[in-house]
Amino acid sequence: MKIAVLCAGMVGRTIAIDLSTNFEVTSFDISEANLNILKEQANIKTQKANLANLSDYASMLAGFDMFVSAVPGFMGYKTLETLIQFKKNIVDISFFPEDALALNALAKENNVTAIVDCGVAPGMSNLVLGRYNEEMTIHSFECMVGGLPKLRLKPFEYKAPFSPVDVIEEYTRPARYVENGFIVSKPALSDAELIHFEKAGTLESFNTDGLRSILVTMNHIPNMKEKTLRYPGHIALIQALQQAGFFNEKEVEINGYKIRPLDFTSKILFDQWKLQPEEAEFTIMTIVVKGIKDGKDITVNYFLFDEYDAATKTASMSRTTAYSCTAAVNLLAQNLFNEKGVFPPELVGKHRDCFDYILNYLKDRNVIYKKTVS
Repeated sequence: MKIAVLCAGMVGRTIAIDLSTNFEVTSFDISEANLNILKEQANIKTQKANLANLSDYASMLAGFDMFVSAVPGFMGYKTLETLIQFKKNIVDISFFPEDALALNALAKENNVTAIVDCGVAPGMSNLVLGRYNEEMTIHSFECMVGGLPKLRLKPFEYKAPFSPVDVIEEYTRPARYVENGFIVSKPALSDAELIHFEKAGTLESFNTDGLRSILVTMNHIPNMKEKTLRYPGHIALIQALQQAGFFNEKEVEINGYKIRPLDFTSKILFDQWKLQPEEAEFTIMTIVVKGIKDGKDITVNYFLFDEYDAATKTASMSRTTAYSCTAAVNLLAQNLFNEKGVFPPELVGKHRDCFDYILNYLKDRNVIYKKTVS
């Protein structure tokens, strides 16, 4: 089977390397530097391409059996819409702000299965919720997640394998959550709490717009929220940048040149937030599902603490995101999930065999979600 992986950033490279053990993989990216890093790490075909040019896709992607989209979020929806029309299955981790379910009819029309939001959160959090929605009457769902460097360097104390534009979007887009059966919107970065975690210490949690598809697919659950985790003090720093206008999209003129403050900020933060080779970092996530099963109150907790893998020299934030994606690719390749349309992970995880397959796939790669029930 031939698989095209669109984008060779940190996560895209990890996806391509993992898939290359079982499939013929070609990685596409506009950055020769990204492609060269990938070629040094694995025997994978690469092709330089400007993935923003959707008109090139028909000739560029002819002959492939499946697609993986790891493009930046601002490109994600149009990329997915274009890929669906080539009548091949897709796994997408681009986390675009638009509603992926709006493409469901198009996917069905083209006999395509598209699994979207297939990372950590959204991703594994959705998968867990979808599974337990089949087993109990849920009245509360909460997910807290963050990826952080072990070395806390001022001022940001933050690093990421993702585009700064995508991270800034999380900090600026209003956060939607569900309270007593109603969708409530609050500013991102609001409702800050300090929470102590084993291994990670005290972290700062705050609202972000991470519920996404489950606002629709799980709208019968009366209470749902997702919060992001950072080191204490991060919120105040981001709010200062935001209030000063560094995230504005309206152009300003400087010495005769027009520039969006957001573009300037993203350029600066790209280096500030870039993970260095072999830099120690970790991913932490807790998923708490509360409800009633067999007439009794029950709380199910899944906890992840994953660190940089020195053996493979792979960042935790890349591993935890990429392997959820590649698990879904293998799920489709083995025909274990073959419904047609657009499917966020909760609609895949509702099937026990799919849920178990993905968790076991991750466990085989030492990404372990510890489950407790009380």
